[in-house]
Amino acid sequence: MYYVYLILCDDDSLYAGITNNIQRRLTEHKTKSGGRYTKLHRGIRLLYSEQFNTKEEAIKRERQIKGWRREKKLNLIKFGKPIV
Repeated sequence: MYYVYLILCDDDSLYAGITNNIQRRLTEHKTKSGGRYTKLHRGIRLLYSEQFNTKEEAIKRERQIKGWRREKKLNLIKFGKPIV
């Protein structure tokens, strides 16, 4: 299983990523051993996640979410769908 997730960073920005182990990945983000972005903008809280059967599906969804404006990401978090 793979997961797409959104985390809130300490500067109030949102970070989207994929992983096959959410707990491990969140720990990495919090300890600055995660992605490049979260080394500078430490990830502090998981806000949203989706589960996928394949890595390819997760990558496709991550790219889609990363292309969205902040408002659309927040709607996904709040309502479970990207209300425009």
